[in-house]
Amino acid sequence: MSETIAFLVEIDRLKQVDRQTRIIGGRRRENAAEHSWHLAMFALVLGGRFKRINVSRVIAMLLVHDIVEIDAGDVPLHAGKVDPGATQAREAEASRRIFGLLPQADGRRLLRLWKEFDAGETENSRLARALDRLQPLTLNLRNGGGTWLENNVTEDLVVQRYGAEIEPASSELWHEVRGLIAGHFHGGSKSARTSHQVA
Repeated sequence: MSETIAFLVEIDRLKQVDRQTRIIGGRRRENAAEHSWHLAMFALVLGGRFKRINVSRVIAMLLVHDIVEIDAGDVPLHAGKVDPGATQAREAEASRRIFGLLPQADGRRLLRLWKEFDAGETENSRLARALDRLQPLTLNLRNGGGTWLENNVTEDLVVQRYGAEIEPASSELWHEVRGLIAGHFHGGSKSARTSHQVA
């Protein structure tokens, strides 16, 4: 029990990891714990629309996937040049330390979830990764472009970076999201109206 409580105390530090995306209204940047909670709600609400998906497993992956950022930090999607190998090494080391705080069986279970999300090879992990793109996209839409404007991100880059994860999980979801993106970049009421419904 003491090991489990130590882990639960340690992951409170995720609240101190700021992300680049701002909360709706733009007053401040969201933190990684808020992001994980919001993603879990996305999965809870949207997950039933997808066949062959274990919603509970998707939610578990989404609650676990960013815990390594306590040690490794957040790498923004629209950051400049990033060394993927160095990022993966930092996150792998963080996963061993943080999940290693738990009793062995529990630590292995959470580590498996983290690795499944990271690999993105199962239907559950593909949906989890798609939602991980969808959530900041909806915040950016509601913030008038948000981090896209801050980083001079073009429509083509948005389509490329978000579509790479969303489309493999669901062509239907990507079709909807693609319309939201086009509405934002080309004006029109659909972006504001639909992004309000999705967000």
